[in-house]
Amino acid sequence: MYPVHDVDAILLLAMSLAAKRRPAELVEILAAVDLAQDAIPPETKLSDSFYRLSEYGLICEQDGGYALTPDAQQIVSGHAKKAKSQERIYDIKEKLADFHLNGVHTIILLTVEQISAAISAHQATKKSAGKNLLMPKTKPVEEDNKRPGQRKPFKSFATRRRKEG
Repeated sequence: MYPVHDVDAILLLAMSLAAKRRPAELVEILAAVDLAQDAIPPETKLSDSFYRLSEYGLICEQDGGYALTPDAQQIVSGHAKKAKSQERIYDIKEKLADFHLNGVHTIILLTVEQISAAISAHQATKKSAGKNLLMPKTKPVEEDNKRPGQRKPFKSFATRRRKEG
């Protein structure tokens, strides 16, 4: 695939996160993009990326959502579990550079308006008071400085008798 854009690799990584068990909606994909990169690329770049990846047969539209094809799943898999997202994006870009077009595929055309509406919906859910999976979990406040499972010091029977007597 030539040329390889950063947005293509980010979109494939996000779709692998969002569409594990079922095809993901556009809002879910954008939430995964936000999680993977801490920023959402411009709408025009995302629209172009959907076009390119569908043209090469790496993403497809299913049941009102979007999913990775087996070729794309092979490109996304294969890196270490503890790899950071930037390392994964770099690996995906390398594999995309070696990928060649196989046949003719249906093209997904997303307008800038569709993507900006999905971004607005994602931003609204991010700011809502409901449960947001993208926010880091807060640590519980400890009242005591004791470690969990810490016991009181052992007092023998002899020391208790001396104090009483």
